[in-house]
Amino acid sequence: MQIATILSNKGDSVVTVTPSSTVTSLLATLAEHQIGAAVVSQDGESISGIVSERDIVRAFAKIGASLLDAPVSQIMTKVVAVCQPKSTVEELMVVMTEQRVRHIPVADDDGNLIGIVSIGDVVKARMDSLEDERKSLIAYVTS
Repeated sequence: MQIATILSNKGDSVVTVTPSSTVTSLLATLAEHQIGAAVVSQDGESISGIVSERDIVRAFAKIGASLLDAPVSQIMTKVVAVCQPKSTVEELMVVMTEQRVRHIPVADDDGNLIGIVSIGDVVKARMDSLEDERKSLIAYVTS
């Protein structure tokens, strides 16, 4: 299954924050949208980085409460694993496992942000695929 299929099922909306946003506003955004990561983008199309709950926790352990007033650019992951719509779920599973990330932005051929895929999206897609295979095998065996 391609990532384009996941995006067509879940939608292509992506929550972004600017690099100059404060960590406090980032926390409010994550809570408002009930998500675990946001893409950092100056214009909503380019990908400057990604920031997750993990990034916040790690930075808080180092910096303390003053982190809340810091800009997101200070804690974001700058080298971002990105996939394309034609990437497969299997390819994404490998990247997520090897790089130990749970969210991967999806970009078009020009590098513009067009979606985001989470580990939950990948697991759901894989489970749906396995269920389809199971049904096919049962149909084959019983026919």
